Amino acid sequence: MTDDDAVAAFRAALRHPTVAGSAYDAAVFSAFHETLRSSFPLLFAAAESVEVPGDALLLRVGGTTDADPLVLMAHQDVVPIEPSDTWTHPPFDAHDDGEFLWGRGTLDDKGSLVAICVAIERLLGRGVTPRRDVWLSFGADEEVMGHHAAAAVEALRARGVTPFLVLDEGGAVASEVFPGVTKPVAMIGVAEKGTADLRLVAHGDGGHASTPKTGGATAKLARAISALDANPAPARLTPTAVAMFEAVAEVAARPLSLVLGRIGSASGLFARILTRLGPETAAIVRTTRAVTMLEGSKAQNVIATTATAGVNMRISVGESLDEAVHAVERAVRPHAQVELIGGSGPTQVAPVDHPAFETLRRVTREVLADAHIAPYVMNQATDARHFHAVWPHVYRFTPFHMSKAQRESLHNVDERITRASWLEGVRWYERLVEEA
Repeated sequence: MTDDDAVAAFRAALRHPTVAGSAYDAAVFSAFHETLRSSFPLLFAAAESVEVPGDALLLRVGGTTDADPLVLMAHQDVVPIEPSDTWTHPPFDAHDDGEFLWGRGTLDDKGSLVAICVAIERLLGRGVTPRRDVWLSFGADEEVMGHHAAAAVEALRARGVTPFLVLDEGGAVASEVFPGVTKPVAMIGVAEKGTADLRLVAHGDGGHASTPKTGGATAKLARAISALDANPAPARLTPTAVAMFEAVAEVAARPLSLVLGRIGSASGLFARILTRLGPETAAIVRTTRAVTMLEGSKAQNVIATTATAGVNMRISVGESLDEAVHAVERAVRPHAQVELIGGSGPTQVAPVDHPAFETLRRVTREVLADAHIAPYVMNQATDARHFHAVWPHVYRFTPFHMSKAQRESLHNVDERITRASWLEGVRWYERLVEEA
């Protein structure tokens, strides 16, 4: 499969609007699967297909030994397009301007999915059989926190699979990620924060808006939100965050390198400083709480008897779901009650002193030679959390170079990837399968 053939297969996949959520269309996913089968005939001829729910795909490419297998993950679904958004090129046209490939899913996450398929197709085309079994787990409901990944875990457990390495989407080869650092940093996720959705509920007397009382439901809710905003979660640097900053210190300019290199000896002070440098650095050192949805009366002239606010939390490693919820309850008491809609705590931390991580490090140094490597904890939730609940060696890395502008296009307008970086990512996956 030539580079041009690979890009053509990628563009064909991007043209399918495999949108998650209320716009889901089973026929679109079925057509997407047909495109994958026609684009990667060697892969689908060689692979065993295991039945899993919905439109998920779980495939096994057999290896030459009985060594613990490699699991490569990606998701088929993409987030919807906002009707009011204006894209430089239509989001499902898969426009190729010679430098960039444009479209929804180029980065999140068809870029990885198709690159994995190209890598396996190329290896099979060269007569290369992997040493380990390679499992491909491609869910179709990641963007809506669905159940496909959990079902894949159960299918693998039923077969007695114990992976050597599980790899899902996550950190990229990021530039402009730290001030004073000009070298791209390959951010390899070794854990992810927990996530939870809460509802703040306040009650009060209703009535006609012409005769309002003080201290009603909306006023109580406002006080609760203000209290939550004024009492953020405590800041602390986890060992993984310290390791990340110490790794970045190796390529940072002075005096930042000196500061970051000593961050472990004064982690409490640095944690407090990081909360003042902006929301991105603050999220590294604390559980975050974002008030998202507000609801009160259904009419302008009616006083609400109940007012609610949605709160999305991202829970730091080292804190449990219960602890995070109780902290919110303390902050908003007595103005509002807290209801837990759903959520889960942070994952365990995958080891960096294990052959699985060393394999990722070795392949990255070989293929992405300009990148410095750092471990980190992901703020976002991925399908990998279901695997990490069972197996320890689960990592999150997308082997593509991404500028700050590209990272900002995730779940946004003008999502795009450079053609050169995507093809480099294909080579990275090839080498990973060969090296693992």
